[in-house]
Amino acid sequence: MKGFAMLRIGETGWIEKDRPVCGPMDAICKPIALAPCTSDVHTVWAGAIGDRHNMILGHEAVGEVVEVGSLVRDFKVGDKVLVSAITPDWNSKAAQEGYPMHSGGMLAGWKFSNFKDGVFGEYFHVNDADGNLALLPEGMDLGAACMISDMVPTGFHGVELADVQFGDNVAVIGIGPVGLMSVAAAAIRGAANIYAVGSRKNCCDLAREFGATDIINYREGDIVEQIMEKTHGLGVDKIVVAGGDNDTFDQAIRMLKPGGIIGNVNYLGEGDSIRIPRVEWGCGMGHKTIAGGLMPGGRLRMEKLASLLSTGRLDTSKLLTHRFKGFEHIEEALMLMKDKPKDLIKPVVVI
Repeated sequence: MKGFAMLRIGETGWIEKDRPVCGPMDAICKPIALAPCTSDVHTVWAGAIGDRHNMILGHEAVGEVVEVGSLVRDFKVGDKVLVSAITPDWNSKAAQEGYPMHSGGMLAGWKFSNFKDGVFGEYFHVNDADGNLALLPEGMDLGAACMISDMVPTGFHGVELADVQFGDNVAVIGIGPVGLMSVAAAAIRGAANIYAVGSRKNCCDLAREFGATDIINYREGDIVEQIMEKTHGLGVDKIVVAGGDNDTFDQAIRMLKPGGIIGNVNYLGEGDSIRIPRVEWGCGMGHKTIAGGLMPGGRLRMEKLASLLSTGRLDTSKLLTHRFKGFEHIEEALMLMKDKPKDLIKPVVVI
């Protein structure tokens, strides 16, 4: 089969590989919609998870089932399915402890384009199909559905990690597609003021559509000073970090109230450490919590998130600024994510 792969750090290309083998609890799917992610960019060009050779990329897909294992109960050949970017082993001890995303080791629930070939191939393998696939709701746009793989659950998980409650004042740092979904999730959870930190006009406009009350443009001044001014020196209750770099935590701690929580879902692709300001962190005693996590994955989560689209409470099609038709456009879509032209939010490829 043909696939678009990371050949080594800094190099990609099309390769031929054997079709994956289906285990008794697994499924083999062919993609019908695909989306590249900034994580793919970090993996290839920053070497964020170490060197990989001839590994097919991609973890965001909608698929059609072409083979199921003998123990799969709920899916059959021909089913169109949502595919989670994180595919835990649901019988693992880590899953029973409440951290399925770490089944097999830290972050090991993230298998696609990490420990095994990803979804940018003519076929891809899904472990524990009954736990990691969900039926595609009838009539749902394929591009919008593809956002349920990663963008929606990751953005929503940032809000879960920050424990946003109704009436909270919330800052979302970074309003690419993940951060925009954090804005939407904070609004759905009943946040009061939502401060969206970004600068691109299309992202800022969309943040307001999803529920942001204020835009904090880092090109117009220090974001900490802007937030503190808007909150009359108090700071915010909760923060979601969905972008930035290793120094972003310094800013987040400075704008967070004592007792507040930072939920980080940003993939820190390089550097050895993050910077925490000692005094603003209360010399270690300020009750300012940083919670960083990989989104959980799983069938139930995808079904619940898909219901938000089906009922019209969330419109992920607004994220899609570039649509391609045909498997051969995967490379072009990935390069858009790498180069990030001003009009880009998220590309999708429908096959």
